[in-house]
Amino acid sequence: MNYRKFSLIFFLSFSYLLTNAQTVKYSNEFLSLGVGARGLAMANTMTALSNDVTSAYWNPAGLVRMERPYQLAAMHAEYFAGIAKYDYIGAGYRIDNKQAVAISWIRFGVDNIMNTTELIDNQGNIDYNRISYFSAADNAFLLSYAYNLEKIKGLSLGANAKIIRRTIGKFAGAWGFGLDAGLQYNNKGWQVGAMLKDVTSTFNAWSYNLTDKVIEVFEATGNEIPENTLELTIPKLNIGAGKHIEFGKGFNGTFAIDFDCTFDGKRNTLIRSNVLSIDPHFGMEFAYKTIVALRAGIGNFQQIPYFDGKKKFSCQINFGIGIGIKDIVFIDYAFTDLGNLSIALPSHVFSLKLTIESFKRKK
Repeated sequence: MNYRKFSLIFFLSFSYLLTNAQTVKYSNEFLSLGVGARGLAMANTMTALSNDVTSAYWNPAGLVRMERPYQLAAMHAEYFAGIAKYDYIGAGYRIDNKQAVAISWIRFGVDNIMNTTELIDNQGNIDYNRISYFSAADNAFLLSYAYNLEKIKGLSLGANAKIIRRTIGKFAGAWGFGLDAGLQYNNKGWQVGAMLKDVTSTFNAWSYNLTDKVIEVFEATGNEIPENTLELTIPKLNIGAGKHIEFGKGFNGTFAIDFDCTFDGKRNTLIRSNVLSIDPHFGMEFAYKTIVALRAGIGNFQQIPYFDGKKKFSCQINFGIGIGIKDIVFIDYAFTDLGNLSIALPSHVFSLKLTIESFKRKK
């Protein structure tokens, strides 16, 4: 098969997917929560600032700025009083001053959900032993690569290949694939970055495995019987800028602003139109060397309508602290609302990062 035939087949296949896919406005939203307590405390203003293993999520171009060749990171958070759990694990390797790679896993799930579709047996008797349990979970696996350009000092590029796996017990499941691309530029303490998520759009192919009993329950309760569908996530652009300032005697500060730009119609953001919606957020950090850091961020600006017709302006404020131990172990904490001003209470988020120079023993 020559190149032209392959290109034609690829184009036709891609066009078929586009015409048969259903665009979902809030598809794969678990990938918009953020990872790492530092970024969450600073209201997700990490597009330009990210410089460690968590860059695989925020902006893969930042991976080449890892201070040490090996980095490991992990985070755990709970939502709705522990009903939902949000976890992240990442590992990064800086090959040299030009290249870096990383692999990440993100999961947001609710476990131990009761399945009562078999609660009543064929004789109409209620048997609680027939109750089973299942999980509804969203998983993402990211493979990241970053490259530092020599011709333009301070400019780096990065990309993600991500696999999405979403399951609702044995009833439904989806496989998805997408690509992200990012860049960062750093010069004299100034930092700018851009991250284009789902560059080619991300496809989630949903399939359902419903038994006759489940379909009967759906019909009896007036629910629509789901059909196999193809869910489409359109691109989203994050742009950001930051400034690092040295105050002297080991004290320093970092200030950042990010803009999340969506192109799927009007959203309840500070800047919005029928085509483009922009959500700005601000973050700051004051630190003493790499030993301790205080962080804060503000974002998620919204106008909430009330029954009397009036609208109330609201925003989300985050706080956090970071502690470093011998530039090897970093423990970060954030007090934030993972659900973005939802009815749930704010969450206490902890994350851990390890930086390693080498696995070889020194003689």
